Amino acid sequence: MRKKRFTVEQMIGVLNQAQVGVPVAEVIRKAGISEQTFYRWKARYAGLEVDEVRKMAQLQEENLKLKQLVAEQTLDKTMLQDVLSKKW
Repeated sequence: MRKKRFTVEQMIGVLNQAQVGVPVAEVIRKAGISEQTFYRWKARYAGLEVDEVRKMAQLQEENLKLKQLVAEQTLDKTMLQDVLSKKW
C-alpha cells in the first residue's frame, strides 16, 4: 500500500467531519485512512485551525534548525578548548 500525503486542510477537514457528528468509521472510510491515523491526527491537530497548524510546523522546523546550530557551536567550542589547552 503506498503512502498517501494529506494537506493540512484535508486533515483538519477530516477531523471537523467527526466533530460535527459523522461516525468515525464513516469518516475514516471516506478519507481512506486507518483508525490509528485518525486518532494520531486528532491528538496532534484537534481544536486547531489551518493557520495554527502551519505556524506550529514552522516553529518546529525553526526549533530543529536552532538545535542543530547549538550542537555545531558546542562541537566548535569543545574543539577550540582542546586546542587551547595543549602546550606548545
